[in-house]
Amino acid sequence: MPALSTEALEQLFVQARTHNGFAHEPIPESTLRRLYDLMKWGPTSMNCQPARLLFVSSPEGKARLAPALSPGNLDKTLAAPVTVIVATDSAFYEHLPTMFPSYDARPMFAGNAELAATTAFRNGTLQGAYLILAARALGLDCGPMSGFDTATLNAAFFPDGRYQANFLCNLGIGDPARLHPRGPRLAFEEACRIV
Repeated sequence: MPALSTEALEQLFVQARTHNGFAHEPIPESTLRRLYDLMKWGPTSMNCQPARLLFVSSPEGKARLAPALSPGNLDKTLAAPVTVIVATDSAFYEHLPTMFPSYDARPMFAGNAELAATTAFRNGTLQGAYLILAARALGLDCGPMSGFDTATLNAAFFPDGRYQANFLCNLGIGDPARLHPRGPRLAFEEACRIV
């Protein structure tokens, strides 16, 4: 497989920023569908695919989201064209017979709540990262964040308890004037070892 071009790598990684402001330009449903159609191919363990995405774009949806947001995230989230709630399905294993037909892995998770929760969180977070890369590949800017009350958000959007919010990600065309100065990154020697 050939390496991506320098321009593609710049778009996906080097120029990636956490955006705090976006142009007032809606994101069409067709783009959100294309976004999912890209991110769904990212690998997860046993192809478990526990991430569940809720694209919040309507004024009514944003009003339901607002009470869960921390003050520092309120204005930028309400103004973003779309806010994705990246959640995990606590019963993701119900789909394993279809998603992972190699053998019956469902009982492994159905009978072990701790293993199911750990697997859902780890792989759902990984899928959230795929979401960000897919968005950047499609020319969208992202504002991933914590800074919300999980219980309030889950009660508003996932009251049956099956899905659990992991993090939020604002999407749109970023406003470069609203960016904070870029922070430094750890050097290879500070963050990595080869053994």
